[in-house]
Amino acid sequence: MKASLVIVGAGPRGTGLIERIAANAPELYAGSGLDIHLVDPHPPGAGRIWREAQSPLLWMNSHAEDVTMFTDETVVMDGPVRPGPTLHEWAAIDGRTFADRQLQGAYLSWVHEQAVAALPPDVTVHHHPCRALRVSGPREGRQQVWLEGRPRPLLADLVVLALGHLDAELDQEQSELSTYAHAHDLVHLPPDFTADSDLSSLAPGEPVLVRGFGLAFVDLMVLLTEGRGGRYDGDAYLPSGREPVLYVGSRRGVPYHSKIGYDWTGERPPLPRFFGPAEVDALLARPEGFDFRRDVWPSIEKELGFAHYHRLFTVHPERTAIAWTDFEEKYAAGEAAEREALVASAVPDPADRLDLAALDRPLDGVRYASHEEFQDWLRAYVEGDLRRRHDPGYSPDLAVFLGLLSVYGQLIRLGDVGPWWHGFFSYLASGPPGPRLRQMLALSRAGVVRFVGADMAVVAEDGVFRASSATVPGETIEARALVEARLPEPTVGRALDPLLRELHADGAVETPEGLLQVDRSDGRILDRGGRPHPRRFALGPYTDVRTPGAFTRPRTGGPAFRQNDATARAALAFLRDLACRAVA
Repeated sequence: MKASLVIVGAGPRGTGLIERIAANAPELYAGSGLDIHLVDPHPPGAGRIWREAQSPLLWMNSHAEDVTMFTDETVVMDGPVRPGPTLHEWAAIDGRTFADRQLQGAYLSWVHEQAVAALPPDVTVHHHPCRALRVSGPREGRQQVWLEGRPRPLLADLVVLALGHLDAELDQEQSELSTYAHAHDLVHLPPDFTADSDLSSLAPGEPVLVRGFGLAFVDLMVLLTEGRGGRYDGDAYLPSGREPVLYVGSRRGVPYHSKIGYDWTGERPPLPRFFGPAEVDALLARPEGFDFRRDVWPSIEKELGFAHYHRLFTVHPERTAIAWTDFEEKYAAGEAAEREALVASAVPDPADRLDLAALDRPLDGVRYASHEEFQDWLRAYVEGDLRRRHDPGYSPDLAVFLGLLSVYGQLIRLGDVGPWWHGFFSYLASGPPGPRLRQMLALSRAGVVRFVGADMAVVAEDGVFRASSATVPGETIEARALVEARLPEPTVGRALDPLLRELHADGAVETPEGLLQVDRSDGRILDRGGRPHPRRFALGPYTDVRTPGAFTRPRTGGPAFRQNDATARAALAFLRDLACRAVA
């Protein structure tokens, strides 16, 4: 009987895993025969999020030249490098293009086809366009993967869960809001992938409260404006008359920072410097564990500052007051307060200093006398962000971006560090394309988008939803519709996916934040005793070794690629040894 590997999830993660299986098979599994079963109701390669069957108005939030599914020499892994084209090379488009998701879906489908074609001749891939419901079977024996609508399970020597973003049951607040909306004939759209949301209930001209100012809001904005027939004429938006009025707020009260609109030139900051393997080893060696804010964040803050000032001092020395060698020596030796004093004396212009706390919460303690005064401020804030993020004179911002990628690559080894870091990373490093923010400004001037403020609070009372923010004291907005513009939290306990729920009930353990615990070396699922399951693996955002994404920009180390390689090699070695035992 041929060995069997079941991969649940055929999107970018599943495709990346197959690519690594193909790359490593000649070394680890030549000539033994293998059936790979892909289980996913969505198309292989693209999966749900990147499927071609979605609105052509929806873009990626990365330049086409910054998107690759292929490894390079910067990926630290045991398997071989197998280079391949970036999205812009494959599609023969300008590298600075923000491609639509349909094109990315086509690219991912092509990558999947190439990965399958690169497998050894005796490895066969089968796609099952349905959902996996549960996995059963003994730790030391073959697993059974039960599929929707199938009376018999797939038999698997190994199972890899390569699930992406998950639907989730409503938490207590969302459930209460949904119940209230149903009782009072209101509209409540809970967290969801925006492209899958039914927006038809959001009526033209009616106010709609929106909680969330990230990429899900940008998608919502697009679908409710251009998607309803509006269009842009230069810096002006010409409404169709079918748009609702979107009142948007969030914890920060401002949109994610624009994608940086210029290329890197010159020397890169030598990273990691203050947060690398040695620092992570020391944290993991602590018998009492660690606290992210107390024990980890200070080193990250120092690392990001080093990236920023390295670029400033080496490229723009005229904007500094001392030599880089002197600054670097004092910066390396100093504690936080000493570094702050050093920066104040060595960097004259506050605009050239890195203040992560101010970046994170720009509206803390800020108050406006009226709703209109706040609209003016936020438009000016976004315009300033666009100018800065497209001006290479502020290229230390791009150095900080590289620092964020470096830090993320190290943090994976620490497991679950809580939700704040991931939100902060996305806010600084994974914001919308500049053109989208320009569209937001046009919509604001046209009165289609209105800004609520920071720490937006929503209550359901008197038959309506009411939103308020301390940013504009005394201001309240009433609406009969509320949209939660964000993805559901990737928690195992609340996942609607029956397979994950069954795994949890069967003994798989979750972190305090609700993420599935896996072995950091190869992705094996851990039980409540901390034992890795010999035949079950998991990769993706619902695990405690989640990465920034299943694909990445070239030459940045690709943490997901590193994980895929480790899992592929562990799986192939297990299957090889299994075949050897069967022969013996």
